Amino acid sequence: MSGIVQSNILRSSGVIAVSAAGLNWNSTIITGSTLTAVAGNGYWINTTSNTCTITLPSEAEKGDQIVFIDYLRTWGTNKIIIDSNGLNYQGNADTYTVEYNTDGQSLNIVYSDATKGWLPLDDDASALEPLPPPTQKAIFGYGYTGSNVSMSNLVSSSGVVASDTTGVGTSRRALAAAGYGTDKAIFGYGYGPVSMSNLVSNSGVVAADTTGVGTARYNPAAATYGTDKAIFGYGNTGIFVSMTNLVNSSGVVATDTTGVGTARYGIAAASYGTDKAIFGYGDASSGYSSLTNLVSNSGVVASNTTGVGTARFYLSGAGYGGDKAIFGYGNNGSHISMSNLVSNSGVVAADVTGVGTARRLLASTSYGSDKAIFAYGDSAGALSMSNLVSSSGVVASDTTGVGTARSNLAAAGYSTSA
Repeated sequence: MSGIVQSNILRSSGVIAVSAAGLNWNSTIITGSTLTAVAGNGYWINTTSNTCTITLPSEAEKGDQIVFIDYLRTWGTNKIIIDSNGLNYQGNADTYTVEYNTDGQSLNIVYSDATKGWLPLDDDASALEPLPPPTQKAIFGYGYTGSNVSMSNLVSSSGVVASDTTGVGTSRRALAAAGYGTDKAIFGYGYGPVSMSNLVSNSGVVAADTTGVGTARYNPAAATYGTDKAIFGYGNTGIFVSMTNLVNSSGVVATDTTGVGTARYGIAAASYGTDKAIFGYGDASSGYSSLTNLVSNSGVVASNTTGVGTARFYLSGAGYGGDKAIFGYGNNGSHISMSNLVSNSGVVAADVTGVGTARRLLASTSYGSDKAIFAYGDSAGALSMSNLVSSSGVVASDTTGVGTARSNLAAAGYSTSA
């Protein structure tokens, strides 16, 4: 409530400002580019798609209060702008620019008087940013045994690879996969080239083909970003490309976004920093590459970063340790067994050599909340071996006999249940 308290049971009087609990909270989430605010109201502001300009009342009384909340923690991407509509804001005329651009921020303002105008009671960001439960299980799928196959192999939360499951969509190779929706996965693209995808449920069941998901291509890479979305990037259509396709939290693949770094294929990708991703290495028109490209938590791909370990292609990447990543194996004219760790800020470390059998065209994924696994590949023939990666990024020796030997497959994490 607000107003002058003149008589009450406690014999107190004075001006009472509206408390946040007493506000009239707007029942609609504000997603538009403009909002005309009313005193005594609270608003949830969703700036996922655009900046929002908020016009305050042109007249106000002492104690009038308005609260704005960053509904999806996106003000850092698309800010809010306050138009004080002729009244002062923190003692400044409304000719001043007032913006708030911090993820998770809340803004609680109260009108004082004509001199100071609207004053923030608080404008802090919430330190708590809940994260989804970590991925526990994983799936390897598709590949090449001398012919294209459609089999898959599930991986338990302890890193044990199960026997083959057959008949999971169109047989193909040279595809990519990533987790989405916090507990599901998606396979996409492949040699042909094709543009189909196959969703994977949180129980590891692969769905029938979905066609028409962006430009057909092969040997792209994919990773999870933003905790519940995915991105496919780069690849070969007959020429090397630099396009990407975002995947939303319900598994829908978006149209092409072009011009995201140097065109290349045989690239790898992984999640890092809990909500971001990184593309790395690959074969470019100038030869083997050591380039990387960071991906923000809103799916924006950054320009090239050069010189991150030995140039190579046909490698693989995965998240480990909860917030870091690892690139491993590949080919630079011969098969190699090196790896490169990626910090939780996206910095790629120098080469580590001797991590299991040298090979190319393998796949990798996170599992067990903070570990990773590399598996399969080609080294003078298809392989069925795997190598576990500890929560500190140490690659273990070969484990053999993990399903049908094959190469040029893909893998992703799924399920938040162990």
